[in-house]
Parts: sequence; C-alpha cells; structure tokens
Amino acid sequence: MTANWAAFAAAEPALAKITEERFGAFTHHVLATLRKDGSPRTTGIEVRFLGGELWLGMMPDSLKALDLRRDARFCLQANPGEGTGMGGGDVRIAGRAVEVADGEARATYVKEVEPPQPFHLFRTELTEVVRTYVEDDTFLVAQVWQPGAPVRTLRRT
Repeated sequence: MTANWAAFAAAEPALAKITEERFGAFTHHVLATLRKDGSPRTTGIEVRFLGGELWLGMMPDSLKALDLRRDARFCLQANPGEGTGMGGGDVRIAGRAVEVADGEARATYVKEVEPPQPFHLFRTELTEVVRTYVEDDTFLVAQVWQPGAPVRTLRRT
C-alpha cells in the first residue's frame, strides 16, 4: 500500500508539517537507491513539496535516475545539519518513485522550479515516514507512519 504526499499530510498533519520543516531547513539531502546488483547507492538530492506531491528531480541519465527506472524503491534522509542537535529530529521517507515524462504535473513543476533542462522527474508513492528524536534527554522516540495506519510511537530508554 502506498500514498502520495497529500494523502499522508491529510492523515497525519502534525508529522507531515515536521517532516516538511526538516526537509526545508536544508537544500541537500541523501537519497538511497538500489544498484543493478542490489547493493545500496546513496547520493545527494534536492527535493520539492509541490501540489500535494513530494518530487525528486535529477540530472539526465544520472545513476540514481537509472537506478529508479530499474527499481523504483528509495529511501530519503533529511539532512541532519551541523553537530548533533537535529532540531525536529531525524526524518526518513521510504517508498517508490514514479517517473513523470510529460503532462500537466511536469509542466507545473517546470514553471515553479525552473530546473535545468533536460532532467528526470519522479513523483513519490510513500510506504513509510519515520521521525526519530530524543525526548526529555531520556527517551529515544520513533514515530512511524505507514499508509492505512495511524502513527505508531515507540519509546526506548
């Protein structure tokens, strides 16, 4: 089961807001894809929340784009920033990336973002959003959302 960004934000607005803030705090983040042999590849990426979707834009024929064309699964890690503070916590998004080659959605993205041409554009279908943070200097807290279920909160000492 998957959901787009708008469905996630409607189901869990507080977690969606924190997630957008964490990704908005920095420009560059880390995308994990799968290579041909199944091993992980991590690369830097800029992301956009636009029109109810989380978008991934990439240079033409970049290895991460080719990875996603072959196997759509990804994990996206928000840039934690400097030091160990991680204001708002550590945030990760997993799912599948669907390439958008043409159409109104791509035209809207181009108008808003003005990316260098040519480029690959993927919209995301979310399978999981996870936020991990420290509470009261005592608990490690993980909030886990998956489509069709409410957020589960796990606390460890």
